[in-house]
Amino acid sequence: MAYERRSIEETTPLLGRNVESGLNLKQYIIRRIPILEWLPRYNLSKFLQDFLAGLTVGLTVIPQGIAYAIIAGLPAQYGLYSSFMGCFVYVVFGSCKEITVGPTAIMALLSQSHVINLGADVAVLLCFLSGCVISIMGLLHLGFLVEFVSMPVISGFTNAAAIIIGTSQLGTLLGLTGKSDSFIDAVVKVADHLNDIRLWDTVLGVCSMILLVGLKKLRGKKNGTWWQKLMWVTSLARNAVVVVIGIILSYSLFSHGIKPFRITGNITKGLPPFAPPPFSIVKGNKTYDFKEIVGELGSTTISVPLIAILESIAIAKAFAKGKTVDANQEMLALGLCNIFGSFSRSMPSTGSFTRTAVNNASGVKTPMGGVITGCFVLLACGLLTSTFEYIPKATLAAVIIVAMYYMVEFKIFSVLWRTKKIDLIPLTVTLFSCLAIGPEYGMIAGIAVNLILLLYFAARPGLLIEERVIDGLKILFVSPKQSLSYPAAEYLREQVMSWCDRRAETIPVIVEGRHVVRIDATVAKNLALLSTDLKAREQKLMFWNWCEEPRRTLIRYDATLTMSFRNSGSIAQVFSAEIASSHVPRST
Repeated sequence: MAYERRSIEETTPLLGRNVESGLNLKQYIIRRIPILEWLPRYNLSKFLQDFLAGLTVGLTVIPQGIAYAIIAGLPAQYGLYSSFMGCFVYVVFGSCKEITVGPTAIMALLSQSHVINLGADVAVLLCFLSGCVISIMGLLHLGFLVEFVSMPVISGFTNAAAIIIGTSQLGTLLGLTGKSDSFIDAVVKVADHLNDIRLWDTVLGVCSMILLVGLKKLRGKKNGTWWQKLMWVTSLARNAVVVVIGIILSYSLFSHGIKPFRITGNITKGLPPFAPPPFSIVKGNKTYDFKEIVGELGSTTISVPLIAILESIAIAKAFAKGKTVDANQEMLALGLCNIFGSFSRSMPSTGSFTRTAVNNASGVKTPMGGVITGCFVLLACGLLTSTFEYIPKATLAAVIIVAMYYMVEFKIFSVLWRTKKIDLIPLTVTLFSCLAIGPEYGMIAGIAVNLILLLYFAARPGLLIEERVIDGLKILFVSPKQSLSYPAAEYLREQVMSWCDRRAETIPVIVEGRHVVRIDATVAKNLALLSTDLKAREQKLMFWNWCEEPRRTLIRYDATLTMSFRNSGSIAQVFSAEIASSHVPRST
């Protein structure tokens, strides 16, 4: 039977490969379109849970979508369109059930300056370009690139973004008109217009902030009594609760001719229009073609996709609960959300931590919760836009400011101080650069500083150099604490020779290599030169406990070093012959 089984396999190898490739193709399709995996197992119980979660998230999405569109300088409906399309597309291609894709404060901030210069069309085109860049990176499996952006840089950027966005809404909270271009501009604007502060806008804004903080601290329980459940839902939907109260208050006053607050105003009614993104923009009397628009966007075409990827993947990992996150699939899903969104007049979008946390707390079972959220937003676009006109701007400003306050990581400074103080350098550089020259350039500055530190520590690895006496034999023991790069090898050679030059004794040198995983030709050259230098001083060099790959590379560079390698269990055995003959190092 064994012979027959081999014969069948040998006579039908192509069939076997075709079947295997067919299975791989099926697995690949399911992996790239995750809805095909969970939808066949969907049931009524999961739908009821998803319906509750989707409805709860929808109450958060609508006020946030309007608020973030206003931050970007866009009409309020752009935030709703982005939320609607992000929910529906992510359901099909997303792999994390909790994630809710839509506009975020950081995406709005990065789009703001370009919208001010070129109008709303540039946000739609930026959404399309960002989606293309993210999708291509996902298809090419370039998710590893985000690993070069360290936690201190990300924290510095998010803290700066929260501060910039919060201060940009300070004027709106106080009833001032106009927009701020930067953190400094926002502060100066408030300081210069203290006499123009509107009392009732300020009162409403401050009261809204107090109410938001109070609702956040409600101690409700999802599985408690009906009263605890009510407090739990109210706390989750606190943004919607505050906005609804603001709408009722302003509508009641405006209907009686009393207009104490600035309100959002007209919001375009109806479903999102379906049309290709604009590749040329008319602003004033000038028409910008695609090349000129990309030139105007500049580094934003890279920074927006990068930040979107960082936000979305970080959220996916935070809510993975022990499961593996396919970063490339998340990038593909996010890219498609932006590409499809650009055809419905959306602004750039990514995963939202706030809405994802609400989704998770609501007990969502599958990505179908996003469909419920999308339908709720769609219903709001079609039926409730006239109601949204009465949202007080001070209330939206309060929602944004409170959200940004909880976004700031106050503890990160003390954490880095306790763990590794040098990480405070990229954190502070990123933070202050973002505040001073803008978030995009601040991010670039932080990454640059981080890479400089990375290169510095690669060139200056931890190096243990000490004299040891083993069974009466004095040796110089050298142990790199990490693998050797070519600048690090030059540094090792300089340190060893400097140590030897300060001493009259010509003692043997042992270079331990247990941490050296790989070396290149430049490292091999420097180690060979070290051997030559020590021979000139009549000192013996021994490479002890080196891995096979770096040992082979060094021997191929200089075959005379073959006898310099030892892998014995102890240092004493390396020079056993010298010890046995009572070798005494000769003084020079």
